[in-house]
Amino acid sequence: MKINVTYVISALLLSAGIFFLGVFIRSGINNMAYRDRQVTVKGLAEREVNANTVTWPIQYSVAGNDLQALYDQVTDYNSKIIKFLTSNGIPADDVNVGSPDTYNAMANRYPSDNFKYNYSLNCTVTVTTDKVKEVKELLSRQGELLKEGVPFSNTYINYQYTLLNDIKPEMIAEATKNAREAAAQFAKDSGSKVGKMKSANQGQFSIEDTSNPAVKKVRVVSTIVYYLQD
Repeated sequence: MKINVTYVISALLLSAGIFFLGVFIRSGINNMAYRDRQVTVKGLAEREVNANTVTWPIQYSVAGNDLQALYDQVTDYNSKIIKFLTSNGIPADDVNVGSPDTYNAMANRYPSDNFKYNYSLNCTVTVTTDKVKEVKELLSRQGELLKEGVPFSNTYINYQYTLLNDIKPEMIAEATKNAREAAAQFAKDSGSKVGKMKSANQGQFSIEDTSNPAVKKVRVVSTIVYYLQD
């Protein structure tokens, strides 16, 4: 019996093609099943940081009938405040003297009987500085301004942290690590293993107040999706 070589070769090629096709189909099915198995986890990173800038408005008011005398009084008070600040470690460039806000009772169409002076001047000297330690110390000593005759009033002091970019990489790494640990625990409980990362959302950084106004809490939550495998 004569064997047709061409027929045999064709049959072998067909068999091989069918075999590899089956392998590819099985691999594709397994890969699809693998990709369908995933877990979404969140990783939290938090840390407390000291404020690195502070804004401190020092406000006072004066009233009287002689506008020129009031101007001289404001000039004197401002000089005393500036001296108090600059002689205790606050740079002069960090001190801003605002223009007085003047109230003229004589020009008011609806004068108040409770206001007995012709003029009132509201003034603000604002400190904006990175000398947070020095400001905190001066806050405990601001009564010294009263001895100088400056009738200041307490106002809101704003502490801020502006160095977020310096700690972002470390906090993102910490959040990612915590997310990976959560995924590993889930995989262990489900009898599988953590595979490659499918997607990640860094999340928004937030800076929150604490019970200490000069201390801030920085927080970020990252959302990461991992593949699971057997």
